[in-house]
Amino acid sequence: MSRTIWFSAGELSGDMQAASLLRALRSLDPEIQATGMGGPNLAGAGQRNLFRVEDLSVMGIMEVVSVLPRAFRLLKRIRIELEKLRPSAVVLVDAPEFNFRVARIANELNIPVYYFIPPKVWAWRTGRVNFLREHVRKMFCILPFEPDFYRAHGMDVDYVGNPLIDMIDRQRLEHVAPEAGRIGVMPGSRSKEVRLLMPLFGEAAKRLLTLFPELTFHCLRAPNMDSDLLRSLWPAEVPLSMESPNDRYMQMRRCTAIMAASGTATLETALVGTPTVIAYKVAPLSYEVGKRLVKVKWIGLPNLILGREVFPECIQKEANPEKIVTILKEWLGVPASLDAVRANLAEVAERCGEGGSAMRAAEHLLAAINGKED
Repeated sequence: MSRTIWFSAGELSGDMQAASLLRALRSLDPEIQATGMGGPNLAGAGQRNLFRVEDLSVMGIMEVVSVLPRAFRLLKRIRIELEKLRPSAVVLVDAPEFNFRVARIANELNIPVYYFIPPKVWAWRTGRVNFLREHVRKMFCILPFEPDFYRAHGMDVDYVGNPLIDMIDRQRLEHVAPEAGRIGVMPGSRSKEVRLLMPLFGEAAKRLLTLFPELTFHCLRAPNMDSDLLRSLWPAEVPLSMESPNDRYMQMRRCTAIMAASGTATLETALVGTPTVIAYKVAPLSYEVGKRLVKVKWIGLPNLILGREVFPECIQKEANPEKIVTILKEWLGVPASLDAVRANLAEVAERCGEGGSAMRAAEHLLAAINGKED
């Protein structure tokens, strides 16, 4: 049998974490080859990307619908490649709207399917767990509250810890003091969310400058995001420094506070120790449909992990300049309020577990592929 593993990452956050898993796999078995769908991080870890993650990154129900023709063309090509290559396993990484279809194809071809960073079916559209139980051999979870949910639904699951614990050098960052008045801007990695959130953050920045003229704004852009696009969505009269994606955790740590799109980035800022305002906005119909299906109180990963709101959430109609300014005005005007947020963030790291998650996931995955599980 081929020693090739097919990774399917549908967005850049998954691409980043899948790359850690691939590096760990290849350290255990240097003969392993990887191919599939990914971005710059998987490519850097040695995967041959036949399909690019940038071709698919979307958010929201209506946004997914808008790219369905492109997705179906991709899936047709993926079926051809999977049938030709016959990999030892397909490893799906998040992105359920796309990866569920990849799972179905792999099952039809009798290729084992594993899920690293499974979809948040515990949060919404819980019925999808039935599809996972039928099509996925094993789940590798990175959030501490997920295993109980999946086991309750009859699934084989391992909790491996969170890869970000290894990716973020917290000991190094602890010696870096936040710079007064430095505000980070993280509008996301998907074009549609960036177009919705960057103008919102820009308007908030403009209003904040009237209250705190000493503030500086720094865009911590995703590697795939074009600087010119980001600047075009930002108020021309508000100075904005465009920071390199390199050493992003140092850039986060240097900020007094950050305005960020909901997603993995908010867990990164929590682990770095920087107070963050979370914003989330999608097409109105996506939101109306989604809110009827969501089963959790918060959307921010740090809030879900702690079971309380440590990062304020500005969702849909509340994703407006007034609310963001109100939150940051309090934080910046009362330094003790920022200290209170920071004091909660150490607990996020404790809940995420020890380092070595990528290696644990690699060991369990290889054991499963080789039929050597306990």
